[in-house]
Amino acid sequence: MGKNKNAVTDQPAKEIPMMPRPAPVEGCPPGLEYMTAVDQLMCKQEVNFLEVLLGFEAVNKYRVYNTLEQQVYTCHEESELWNRYCWGPQRGFIFHILDNNNEEVLVIDRPFLSCRGCFCCADGCCRYPIYIRDRAGTDLGMIRMMQSSCKPHFGVFDTNETMLYEIWGPVCPFNCGTEIVFPICSVKDGSVCGNVSKIWSGTLKEFSTDADTYSVTFPMDLDVKHKALMFACIFMIDFAVFESNKNQ
Repeated sequence: MGKNKNAVTDQPAKEIPMMPRPAPVEGCPPGLEYMTAVDQLMCKQEVNFLEVLLGFEAVNKYRVYNTLEQQVYTCHEESELWNRYCWGPQRGFIFHILDNNNEEVLVIDRPFLSCRGCFCCADGCCRYPIYIRDRAGTDLGMIRMMQSSCKPHFGVFDTNETMLYEIWGPVCPFNCGTEIVFPICSVKDGSVCGNVSKIWSGTLKEFSTDADTYSVTFPMDLDVKHKALMFACIFMIDFAVFESNKNQ
């Protein structure tokens, strides 16, 4: 039987479902209303094939989803070419977090410091602080590497540089085939308030690219500004732990 010449041979590209925009919430920075309606976000890095083929550090891009696999945000990195080439994961960067209307809702800023950071360094210049601002440019807080002899250790601070949360990673954060969890603990009482997890993506993807998948969980009723800070922890952990070790 002959082929139907009118048959459609190319399948249309799959459309990514978008999370509906929530109603404005009193006291919530514009664009962060999405975070009031979720207790988990998945952050998936897009594979850069030029980076895979040439081994050159390209700017990173991510898509952020809720548990219904609806897109919540997109993220793209702004950084200097020479900075990426010379310093790799130790580079300075600005991540722009955009909603589904392509409007910026968060800025995650890590100024460049000409020092290769390490967890055991007692000098604050090695701690690579990152600063989080909302759409209006208002500071929400910062995240900083903390001194540690053997484990990845991070502190999450408010705008007064008061520590809100501590994050301790595992001694060896490279368990093949398993999820790697970084608990987010309240400084006030030591309770676990959330988690940043690196999701295993498969052997080929893990070892041939820097394209990683992370999730962050937090209580549904947590202050949305604290949710934003916990979300930003993904980028600190990605660069400080996983990309740094891939480039050693």
